[in-house]
Amino acid sequence: MEIIVLYGPWFIGLALLFGLYMTWGVGANDLANAMGTSVGAGALSVKQAIVIAALFEFAGAVLAGGSVTSTVRKGIIDPSGLEANPEYLVYGMLAALLAAGFWLMVASWKGWPVSTTHSIIGALVGFGIVGIGMESVQWSKVGSIVASWVVSPMVGGILAFLFMHSVRKLILNTEDPFESARKWGPYYIFLVGFVISLVTLTKGLKHLDVNISESTGFLMSIGAGIVTAFVGGWLLRKAKRDLEAEKNHRFASVEKVFAPMMIFTACAMAFAHGSNDVANGIGPLAAVVSIVGSGGQIMQDSGLPIWVLLVGGVGIVTGLATMGYRVMKTIGTKITELTPTRGFCAELAAASTVVLASGTGLPVSTTHILVGAVMGVGLARGIGALDLKMIGKIVTSWIVTLPIAGIVAAVFFFILRFIFG
Repeated sequence: MEIIVLYGPWFIGLALLFGLYMTWGVGANDLANAMGTSVGAGALSVKQAIVIAALFEFAGAVLAGGSVTSTVRKGIIDPSGLEANPEYLVYGMLAALLAAGFWLMVASWKGWPVSTTHSIIGALVGFGIVGIGMESVQWSKVGSIVASWVVSPMVGGILAFLFMHSVRKLILNTEDPFESARKWGPYYIFLVGFVISLVTLTKGLKHLDVNISESTGFLMSIGAGIVTAFVGGWLLRKAKRDLEAEKNHRFASVEKVFAPMMIFTACAMAFAHGSNDVANGIGPLAAVVSIVGSGGQIMQDSGLPIWVLLVGGVGIVTGLATMGYRVMKTIGTKITELTPTRGFCAELAAASTVVLASGTGLPVSTTHILVGAVMGVGLARGIGALDLKMIGKIVTSWIVTLPIAGIVAAVFFFILRFIFG
């Protein structure tokens, strides 16, 4: 208790600094998840992707990032064994932030699309084992999260596969694909607005003390989807057929229709990413703020200050703008060849999966989901459309992330305990 009172301002300052560092890593590494497909498909330039991502990542973090934040800061380890030494939990949360941020910086520099969720959870588990004991780790919760890392890319891949086949049946395999694209495009855009609005209204806003019933949220989401579809339809009507390009590629004009549609899925993916991955950086930060603010009480139920969500949003946006382009190339161009139609299906599937997971409070990996969705789109053209060697490298980077983050967090925990203890 005395250490908490004596070094309280230092702990808050370090938590803020490390939280920004971690969320910077989230933005730098996961820009590929939010925008890689749009850039890879040629629908957006890198600068346009950064601007869109900055706006919607920030909105997703602030408006819908509360549920998953609660899971990360309270659901991975049981801190009840540290009631006599609450400073150990502070050291552990700081160590987790620093370790995960360090690994994400290394991975981003190398261009590896690792999971930020793996990073922070591995770091928390590493601290829990050495700082409290094996029994402190909520292994059942970790198990459900690990299962989601397998299930979520499968769901993303299956949805993307189905979306791609629907596009083929309703648009590409018709007599006039261009007119079919303009006809059915607004319906796909409706799905984008509906899914994002539904989870935000019924789940995400609760941490802002805005409670909306599921029935009301459902109706409001339909309205939001209709408005989104109307705006999208207006944009699609401005698309012009390119007869010259169609001589070389039958679907050239269709791809021009889907290019503006990808703006909507890019916004949705950025919002979905912000709603889920902000928790990775600010969950431990929120725990430190709670402990110091209560004078050392390890509170299981505590409010989430809005400024903590704002810190997460600022960190992610900064990471997007500085180093995100390195990872973007991998998902956008190296797994399978993307066009606006394929990229649209992949992003719509991934955004739907991530946002629905955010609503349940499950911290899934957007990296896994997006890779699964891109693979699903590729499989719609056959296994030969995938770069299996690149996929193998990506999976390897996923496997090593969790143990590396755990080991580094354990080291940082002992260093912090030595400095302040």
